[in-house]
Amino acid sequence: MKISGVDIRPGNIIEYEGGIWRAVKTQHTQPGKGGAYMQVELKNLIDGRKTNIRFRSAEVVERVRLDTKDFQYLYAEDDNLVFMDKDSYEQVTLPRDLLGDAAAFLTDGMDVTMELYDERPISVQLPDQVEALIVEADAVVKGQTASSSYKPAVLENGVRVMVPPHIGAGTRIVVDVYEQAYVRRAD
Repeated sequence: MKISGVDIRPGNIIEYEGGIWRAVKTQHTQPGKGGAYMQVELKNLIDGRKTNIRFRSAEVVERVRLDTKDFQYLYAEDDNLVFMDKDSYEQVTLPRDLLGDAAAFLTDGMDVTMELYDERPISVQLPDQVEALIVEADAVVKGQTASSSYKPAVLENGVRVMVPPHIGAGTRIVVDVYEQAYVRRAD
């Protein structure tokens, strides 16, 4: 599907110069002189390169549709992660850096969605929010105001997040995987 260069949004996957790219950031600019353009930061989904491109409104790019499939996370092996296709039980091994910081939140048996391009996996989507246990939390400092005084805490997977002062070690919380931020106390 062809779209105008100024209609590119973050998260869109486009075909550009023979590669498959994900729009990471976009900024619409309308200079006083000349036509408007969209400054787009692109990340190559195959080799991980990043680039910045200006697209004018007259330019068109091909928007790519990816196939999605349900997989289950099995285990980590060195710097690789092993997933199983929930339909065919076939196993797929992917490099850990494909997931970035979100890889720390993977747990055995977690259901994930894999995006495929020509039957080749290029990205893995975890659930947006997961439950985690706090193993270490700093003590509350007396005299701090109750509003917006968050304190650092360490989760069972080693990730550091900021939590409200009333949350202590041993508490289960819900964490936003991609922002790595406290959402609420788990039920």
